[in-house]
Amino acid sequence: MQSVEQKAIADWLAAKTGKPVQLSNVRALSGGAIQENWAADIDLGDEVIAAVIRCDAPSSVSDSLSRQQEFALLKAAFANGVTVPGPLWLGDPALLGRDFFIMRRANGTAAGHRLVRDLSLANDRPALARQLGRELARIHGIRPPRDDLDFLPLPEIHPAQEFVDSARAFLDQYHSAFPALEWGLNWLEDNMPAQEPLCLVHRDFRTGNYMVDENGLTAVLDWEFTGWSQPLEDLGWLCARCWRFGQQGDDYAVGGIGHRDDLFAGYQEVSGRKLTAEQVYYWEVFAHLRWAMIAIKQGERHLSGAEPSLELALTSHIVPELELHILRMTGLEG
Repeated sequence: MQSVEQKAIADWLAAKTGKPVQLSNVRALSGGAIQENWAADIDLGDEVIAAVIRCDAPSSVSDSLSRQQEFALLKAAFANGVTVPGPLWLGDPALLGRDFFIMRRANGTAAGHRLVRDLSLANDRPALARQLGRELARIHGIRPPRDDLDFLPLPEIHPAQEFVDSARAFLDQYHSAFPALEWGLNWLEDNMPAQEPLCLVHRDFRTGNYMVDENGLTAVLDWEFTGWSQPLEDLGWLCARCWRFGQQGDDYAVGGIGHRDDLFAGYQEVSGRKLTAEQVYYWEVFAHLRWAMIAIKQGERHLSGAEPSLELALTSHIVPELELHILRMTGLEG
């Protein structure tokens, strides 16, 4: 973040708070293929706030929410007891030429490759898996209609069918064919579960998008894909093989850190609902298909020249691995 941008934010905050404001220790945070995150210490004179300034990236994914919408979601989740960074200020896009907001900075790390192997972080892994279940249940406790979340469209059909239709439409016009993904979409359609009452779903609740320190969970991050859907969509996403960072077996099925039984136990503590692996399996297949579609779109951001990026280019190369796993999950061993 350039010094002129830092000064603009400091002056803007001074006008909002009526206090002299200084920004220091501004630095880019890791991650953020879709958005940019900057750590900053905001000195208000009588208080120094450890904060994160979250901004739009130079290009975006069409499915991603705006920063204004993400800020509203953060406020709603915070009010419902979800462990999220405290929302502070919604920014004026004229300051930076793009949308941004400011939230409190949580301690710990979100680096998935480190978390799954470093037992100095949240060393009670069954407790962490149960905590993740409780967080999901609190998120799912937010239900429509909500005036503060009226920007989230209500699905007119089953959310899984809505995804299938959207994915097919994208693949039909795309310059390359993906027959394994088409097979998977057919499987989703043929095995679609009955629709439940809609609730808020995070849609990217996974290892890498929550923070932990030595004591456990400190924050649930990255709300840019949130929408109204079926609750088990979130659990399937968290349990999908693609978010285990190389960890194998049932003991690591929950994001590479824990067992499904502990996740489900935590979920039941808050929601009262008892879940089984069989109920969530459909949504694990769904997760692999959805991630494959996102990966294709991420790669296209690079290939189109809109945002040349090695990270985006490499993301598209995971699609064949996802295709193979989808085929195996849906009965084609190959």
